[in-house]
This record gives sequence, C-alpha cells and structure tokens, in this order.
Amino acid sequence: MVTMAAAAASEILNFNVGVLGHIDSGKTSLARALSTTASTAAFDKNPQSRERGITLDLGFSSFCLPVPEHLKPHGDYTRLQVTLVDCPGHASLIRTIIGGSQIIDLMMLVIDVTKGMQTQSAECLVIGEITCPRLVVILNKIDLLPEAKKQAAIDKMTKKMQKTLENTRFNGCPIIPVAAKPGGPDAPETETAQGISELIELLISQTYMPKRDPSGSFLMAVDHCFSIRGQGTVMTGTILSGSVNVNDSVEIPSLKVSRKVKSMQMFRQPVNTAIQGDRVGICVTQFDPKQLERGLVCAPDSLCTLYAAIMSVKKIPYYKGSVHTKAKFHITVGHETVMGKVTFFSPAIEDFDSEPVMDRFDFDREYLYQEEYLSQAKDAGVNKSQADGSKVPRQQWALLEFEKPVTCPRLSLVIGSKLDTDIHANTCRLAFHGVLLEGFEEKNYAEVSLPKLKVYKLKHKEGQVERVSDDYNVIGRSLFKKETNMQLFVGMKVKLSTGEAGVIEGGFGQSGKFKVRIPDGLNPETKQQLTTSSKKKSKGGKGDSTKGEDGKTEVQPTMIILAFKRYIFDPQKKMIQS
Repeated sequence: MVTMAAAAASEILNFNVGVLGHIDSGKTSLARALSTTASTAAFDKNPQSRERGITLDLGFSSFCLPVPEHLKPHGDYTRLQVTLVDCPGHASLIRTIIGGSQIIDLMMLVIDVTKGMQTQSAECLVIGEITCPRLVVILNKIDLLPEAKKQAAIDKMTKKMQKTLENTRFNGCPIIPVAAKPGGPDAPETETAQGISELIELLISQTYMPKRDPSGSFLMAVDHCFSIRGQGTVMTGTILSGSVNVNDSVEIPSLKVSRKVKSMQMFRQPVNTAIQGDRVGICVTQFDPKQLERGLVCAPDSLCTLYAAIMSVKKIPYYKGSVHTKAKFHITVGHETVMGKVTFFSPAIEDFDSEPVMDRFDFDREYLYQEEYLSQAKDAGVNKSQADGSKVPRQQWALLEFEKPVTCPRLSLVIGSKLDTDIHANTCRLAFHGVLLEGFEEKNYAEVSLPKLKVYKLKHKEGQVERVSDDYNVIGRSLFKKETNMQLFVGMKVKLSTGEAGVIEGGFGQSGKFKVRIPDGLNPETKQQLTTSSKKKSKGGKGDSTKGEDGKTEVQPTMIILAFKRYIFDPQKKMIQS
C-alpha cells in the first residue's frame, strides 16, 4: 500500500506560488478560494491572527490540477500540485517573507483594487525582483467597485500597475481582476468568488518546469512542528536544497541534536524520498516540538554558525537613504534576522571594470575601503583625478558583523533592511541584497580571520618645503604633528609638487619638521623657486599668498605629498607604499 501511495506522490509535480501583498489586500481569502487541500500550516492557525484576520506565518495550502500540455514532455507526472505559500503582508513580518521567498517559483502580488500599490506591496515587489522569476498581479476586491464604473476602474488600475512594473524584471506580466471573498470577511460562505477559474487557467499557463536539484546538502525550512503520540515529532516544511530519505539522519542545528527520519508524507501520501522544492512532513524520533516552531533542518554538519560574513552586495534602488559603512542594519539570511554592522569595499580603482564573481571570494586580491556603497564616482573615496567622474565598480562587497551568530548555508541570499523604520511611513525599508560568499565561524574572527582580508584605505598627506639645505636635501614642515613618532615614516617615499621624488630621512628639531633626501637632486627651476620663496618669507613673514598687493602673482609654496595604503584589518597598522 505504501509503495502505491509513494508512487502516486512521486507522480505529482509540485509548483510553489507565493501569495504576497499589503496587509488586508485579501491574500488569505484568495488562497482559500483557490485551494482544495489545506496543509497543516495553512490558513492562520495562530489565534492572534484569527482575531485580527491577518496571516502571521507562512501558511501553506494546495490544489491539484491535470498536468498542462507544455509540462508533459518533462516527466511522467500525472498531476500538477500548486502549493500556495501565503506570505504575511504586515511590515514587521517582512523577515518571514524573505525566509519563504527562496522556495517560490511564481509570485502572485495581490493588490486591493480600491487602493492600488501600498508600501508593503512595493516591498513585496522588491523581494520578488530579488528572488522570483515570474509574477502575476491580482486586482482583488472588484466586488467593491460600483457596477456602472467597474470596468473603467479595473482598466485604470491595470494601466497604473503596468506603468509601475515597466522598469522591473516583471514588465508586461499578466494582470487579472478577481473578487476572492465578495462582501468581505463577514459575508456568508455561499457567496461565490469571482474570476477564480480564469485565475486558475492563467496560473496553469504561467507554470514552468522548476529547477529542482537533488544533489547538494539537504536543507529544509520548517514552518510547523508537532508531536504524534507513539510516532514521534513531525516537522513540516519545504526542502530548500538537496534530498532526504527515510532512515537518513538529519540535524536540527538550533538545538544541536540529530534525529533519524522514521517516515515522510507529501500532502497526506507516504513517500520514501523527497527533493528540493517539495513540501514534506518528516516524522523523526521524539523531541519537544515547542523547541522548534520554525527554523532549519539539515544534513548533519552541513550548516555553519557564523559570527561574521562577506557578501557580494547591491543596493536596492527604491531605498531612499545612503548606505554607510559602520551603519547597523537588520540582516536577513537563511531563516534568521539579526542586527549587523556593515563595512563596504570595492575592487582597486584600476579593477572597477573587472568581471563580477558571484560564487566565491578571493582573499588574494586587494580591495579598496569605501565610506558608503558607491552609486556614482563622486562617492568613490578617491581623488577626482583618479576617478573619471562617472565610474562605479561592477561589483562591490560588504563585511557583515553580526550581533548574534547566524546559522545558514554558504551562498545564502542576504537582505539588509531598516525594519525599525516607521511601519506606516510610505517608504521602502529594504536597503541592499546579495549573496553570502564567505563566513567566519570563529568567535574571535577579528583577530584570527580578518587580517587575511586585504581591504585598504588610501591615505594622502600634504606638507610644504620650508627651505633648501643643498641640491639633494630639503627641510619640510606641516606634514606631521609635533608628537608624531617620526621613526615610523623614515624611508617612506614622497613627491614634491614640482615633480621630484624624495625619501623621508628623519625628524629635524622638535616641532614636527623633517628632512627629505632627493636622490636625483632638485631641478634648477625648483631650486630657484625655493630660494626666491624663502627670501620672500624672511622679508615678508608667511609668504604663502598667491597675489601681492600690486596684483602680481607671488611664488606658490612647494608641496610635499606623502601617499600610502593602510590595511584596515592589519593589527600592526602598517603603512604600505607600492
């Protein structure tokens, strides 16, 4: 009996459709109208949620359809199971949506036709752009439009939505009007939903063969956990990567325990194996289900717990603020959201055009520290002469330092946001996103691992030539403070504004002045200029002005320029010159 049921389950192709939208746009009613089989986590099991009529967790439900013609060549499937992932719309739960978004094959963005785009619908769109290849927009609550003006209002909102989507990856996506719960939440159940069969037809036409890869380490996002007496503890969720079989051992990293898989079910059918993208219930040997309401289950030892990480980073264009180094953001990675501090860096200026590498991080390269994420070259933290006025690097990175360690797989999606922004402010709180390339598992990563990360600041100091000693030596001032330890700078190269190269020989007197040797000697013009300016100085005091009282130009001081790199994670704070 089990084998027949298992075969039946393996003939079902599972397709995950995320139902996202602003709070109260009618997502749960829509999922309910579409569904026949409600899975355990579906339809607001949370009592607080029932009272408010709001989804507090990722609800799941499903309905089965015959396999559409365009999917038949892809395998011996007899049924297409559309699993609806009802994502919460209110802002404080955005982290839940991000957690669920990695497993969504198609997104339905539910818009209240009487209100149009709202803050959270915009945020859902941003998350969709980062995580999901296809979108269908649903204009819900058309029953609230006056009959005489209904079609005109639908057409107007459709045009508006097309305009909104024009500059996104979803340009030209289908938009369909429905009334999921005519008469609102209190209307009798006998009221028939409008437009649902057309929506099902549309969803069928939008399905594609989702990429499912059984190789790789097993990882599952658990959204519900309960015990069955005499059987064990059941965890239901969606497999994010890899596969799992009956009798495998799985690890619950947050509890630091491993358990054996006793049996599995997919939508009430027993199965022996399940792969990436499947919704599955896994029964394991007993543990207290209260300890794991949500979280991750994985192949033993496949996840790492990280205190800090390096990510490849992109700013989200709808985020209005600038994104500064040392700022703190809510970092969502895997199924966790923690506070973290960011440090941005880019390739060296000459490598701004190099090809982005999205699957690994190279510790052998050198990187340029940035005060903030670069949106155009005026930010580049470099001299205008070094930037061409418009260049931004093709790839940028951020070091994330977490306030609490996070458990996640490598190459996880990362989203940085300001979730403490006022929920009702009409502003996108998602600031940046990217991929986690490298993690640091040591608590003392700052001493052990960060020194390997070669991120440098370009330092540029200027002083002046005070006077000439002889053809090969000058005395400089205004480059160092009186208390500076000169020994650190002995042997460093400098350049005069007149072009000669020099080397700092040591201090001169007690006031921060210093000796510079010019190995190739001073140019005759430079010597002439310096001699003239020091004579002027002895006559007229400071002698740095550019115009005399008679309007004639006076001699400019000759500058001494010291440029070097300093690696920001180098405990010795060494100064490096190329």
